[in-house]
Amino acid sequence: MLKKIATLALGLGLFASPAVAQVELGSGFTATGTVTGITDYVFRNISQTRSRPAVQGSAELSHEIGLYVSAFASNVTFPNTNARQEVDVSGGYRRTIGSFTFDIGGTYYSYPGYSAQPGQYELAFAEAILKLKYELDPVTFVGTAAWSPDYFGSSGNSVWLEAGIDWKTPVLDAVLSGRIGYQWIDNNARFGAPDYLAYSIYLTVPIRYGFSVGGGFYGTNISQSECGGLKVCDNRFIGFVSWTF
Repeated sequence: MLKKIATLALGLGLFASPAVAQVELGSGFTATGTVTGITDYVFRNISQTRSRPAVQGSAELSHEIGLYVSAFASNVTFPNTNARQEVDVSGGYRRTIGSFTFDIGGTYYSYPGYSAQPGQYELAFAEAILKLKYELDPVTFVGTAAWSPDYFGSSGNSVWLEAGIDWKTPVLDAVLSGRIGYQWIDNNARFGAPDYLAYSIYLTVPIRYGFSVGGGFYGTNISQSECGGLKVCDNRFIGFVSWTF
């Protein structure tokens, strides 16, 4: 059975990051939500839906002091398992000082309805995540570090490091983004793939009323033979539309 990764690319787990609208709830609380339709759900550039479309939703409740909690849900399809949905819960502390933002939190990734068969392992796992952002208009530099004591598929200790840049172009407020990251995993045989490099470049274009569209190229240096003979690690183009409210 292929042991792969299971979710979340924004702090909420979105494929890309459109402009965020917030609803003021009073007493310092704000809320936001996003619905996304995407041609392929990838996490760290490995498909979670076997190259098929996904519908996703996320919501976040935050307070002006910097604390937040969020949730994310998506359909998934993992080879030789009965996992069909993913539900994640995140929480942490986010603070902006001048042009610099840091976010310290954690995420628990769960797969309701999944039951391990003989020879299979638990899919659910938790990660501690640090995100950094520095804005130098029209460019934003971002970085992420994530650590799990027991990664997806009970594959042991793991570390993910990623760096990237977002450029707000002068055309339609579109944002051109690039990311490069590396995933280390203790038990590669159980995970089903070697430690690997992931890279992507994609464009996000805001429209009206909270809608955004976009797409891009996502790749890894994992060969198909190193990925259990499956195409979930292959390079691919992905498109999406999202609505933030």
